[in-house]
Amino acid sequence: MTGPAPDRARVIPLRPGPSRPEPAPAPREPLLRDLVGDVLRSERLAQERTLKDVADAARISLPYLSEVERGRKEASSEVLAAAAQALGLGLGDLLTRAHGELVRVTGRRTVTGRGVSGSAHNGLCLAA
Repeated sequence: MTGPAPDRARVIPLRPGPSRPEPAPAPREPLLRDLVGDVLRSERLAQERTLKDVADAARISLPYLSEVERGRKEASSEVLAAAAQALGLGLGDLLTRAHGELVRVTGRRTVTGRGVSGSAHNGLCLAA
């Protein structure tokens, strides 16, 4: 009589249960450097200016400005202010436009004094 070896466990296949759809991954928050770069590039293109022209006016190297526009570099506030000024914008204008782009991309409303309106937190605010 042959049977399973005493030190081997018998494997019993399980019946598959009802399949549940995989939950969708949470959308990734956009990076500030991507949003600011998009604003800089769209403003430059709207003015029909070249990267070289804006880089020269801002006293930023052309490759560095290109990297900033593509969201590959985290530019300092000084560099962002210089690039914005070269485009006839203030730093506040640049950041306001980046905020508008963030709202557009994420579908969220603006920040109020008590938190983000329209957020998933339903008015809850945690404070330390």
